[in-house]
Amino acid sequence: MAPFLYLASQSPRRRQLLEQLGVAHELLLPNAAGDIAEDAEAIEADLVGEDPHDYVQRVTAGKLDAAVARHARRGLPAAPILCSDTTVALGKQILGKPTDAEDARRILRLLSGAEHEVLTAVALQSGGRRLQALSVSTVRFAPMTEAQIDAYVLTGEPMGKAGAYGIQGRAAAHIEQIRGSYSAIMGLPVYETAELLRELGWPL
Repeated sequence: MAPFLYLASQSPRRRQLLEQLGVAHELLLPNAAGDIAEDAEAIEADLVGEDPHDYVQRVTAGKLDAAVARHARRGLPAAPILCSDTTVALGKQILGKPTDAEDARRILRLLSGAEHEVLTAVALQSGGRRLQALSVSTVRFAPMTEAQIDAYVLTGEPMGKAGAYGIQGRAAAHIEQIRGSYSAIMGLPVYETAELLRELGWPL
């Protein structure tokens, strides 16, 4: 049987990036029929004064813990479990997923004309072994007018995305510069993920 891993993420972008690596995978998602309910929001809640770098790594580890428990409850075949999380930080301020359109506008006003960090942590569990990595990239938005912000929010793209934008979508028209990993900004650092898999002896 060809090797595969479990991806504990609903993100289609992470699936796409794993496919780019040629890694076979199956989804291991919470709240399936017959399973116990899981509270993802509780894992993602930030702690007062928490550094964004610490936050994204803690959340990723928490999501992986939940996925490992989910795998055991469901009695699934053994395979590595991969989890990743992305956080946008403006200085020490964590900019999460917008709660509604007005919150998306607020976040985009903060990013307009400014430089921010995109932090993506990835964690891989194989049996009792856990490997982790963190990718840090910098993104600079051009100044955006209120009309441009409104038009972007109306596309619906900001919803469900940390920092209220997706670099692979229409937001790219407002991004002047990136330094770091484009795939990590999308949601999964391909190089770091490949390195973790190689460490496990995965045939990439």
